[in-house]
Amino acid sequence: ISAIGSGGFGTVFKVEHRLNKRIYAVKRVRYEDEKNKSFALREVKTLSKLCSIFVVKYYHSWHECNHIYIQMEFCSQTFGTILKDKNQVFGRQSSEPMNRYEYYICCEILRVLLECLQYLHELTPPVIHRDLKPNNILIPSNNSFIKLGDFGLATDQERNDMSHTPGVGTPGYVAPEGFHGKYTIISDIYSLAMIALQLFDLYDMYV
Repeated sequence: ISAIGSGGFGTVFKVEHRLNKRIYAVKRVRYEDEKNKSFALREVKTLSKLCSIFVVKYYHSWHECNHIYIQMEFCSQTFGTILKDKNQVFGRQSSEPMNRYEYYICCEILRVLLECLQYLHELTPPVIHRDLKPNNILIPSNNSFIKLGDFGLATDQERNDMSHTPGVGTPGYVAPEGFHGKYTIISDIYSLAMIALQLFDLYDMYV
């Protein structure tokens, strides 16, 4: 139907199935060399082994003309949009303090985000997302709660090897050790802490 997002590894489209008329998200990843292809295949491998209400649902994938297509659950908006509109929704200026109701809602959102990471980090081996940020936290179209998406940079945490490609992730959310290629599940906790600071109006990423 339309393109709904793009990034360094591909473009996501909102599509409608011709037969059952259901709406899906399909990520198209172009690979020009074996390195890009391995990244795309790793995302498919990660998604195919995840099965949780805390992770966007994976359906199918296929190759076509130097592209890999990944069919997933469609989510109507991102948490980044919610953060930008939060003050307007609660009817206050950014300089004004939260009321009790908004504070409670923010605490519940943070609790669910912690449960999302808990699911990934308790797998065997643990999965490190490595690109946790508001735009990779998705809100399904059926208005159920929060899911993690975009596992293009995700990797397993091997017990005896913590070395990875340095600098992977989004500036502002990458843990300091990530710039040296040392990623662990703690790196995701750092990213979530940066999101929490935004959620509770303690840090503006865009200033």
